[in-house]
Amino acid sequence: MGARPVILVEEARREHCHKCDVRQKSVCRAIDDAGLAKLSAAAVIVDVKKGETFMMEGDPAIDFFNVTHGTVKLFKLMHDGRQQVVGFAGAGYLLGLAVSKAYASSAIAIEPVRMCRFSRTKLRTLMDDFPRLEALLLEIACDELAAAQEQMLLLGRKSAQERLASFLVSWGAITNPCAHGDRVALPMTRGEIADYLGLTIETVSRTFSKFKAEKRIQTLSNDEVILLDRAWLENLAEGAMASPSLA
Repeated sequence: MGARPVILVEEARREHCHKCDVRQKSVCRAIDDAGLAKLSAAAVIVDVKKGETFMMEGDPAIDFFNVTHGTVKLFKLMHDGRQQVVGFAGAGYLLGLAVSKAYASSAIAIEPVRMCRFSRTKLRTLMDDFPRLEALLLEIACDELAAAQEQMLLLGRKSAQERLASFLVSWGAITNPCAHGDRVALPMTRGEIADYLGLTIETVSRTFSKFKAEKRIQTLSNDEVILLDRAWLENLAEGAMASPSLA
């Protein structure tokens, strides 16, 4: 009788992984259904409140966080105490990969977030049991490097309109791939978008207004837009047309 509750708990945890909405677009897709028991046993489900920081730049990178719901802001602290936004992470992102033994950035929930937390030790065990997981983690690390290079290009070469178009197109494709990114949820503030794009909040607001006036986008609220002319925005993001900066 004493063993039965343990079995039921294990089955419930395995069922949680099986029904996970983001499993197929996260690192967990490397583990097949037969391995769900080991995956669920290694994961700790964590709920993070809006405004709560759960990963600090410079702290030992002992845990990895797989976001299953909500949005996270990644930032670095400057010497004068200001924050520099370096990215946003939605459902399916794995946070905590680091080249060194410390986290490269801090992470804060900008809306209620649910994550699966894996210790470095348990993730290492999963990699030993499922070799495809190690290959997928390498692929994710390469993608992060490519994203960092794209961010350097965005900040160094692109105009204000090109920067905002790049952000709307890429964020839309990531958060709503089934609808080709036409409906884009924006849980981050205009100030956070401006910080990420290396612009002032006034420039970002004017660029949003310009795109709206030209019927490139429709603003449903500050939290959501519809890309009415995604092809035009994609061309603009790629530098395929002239786009003077907005001062």
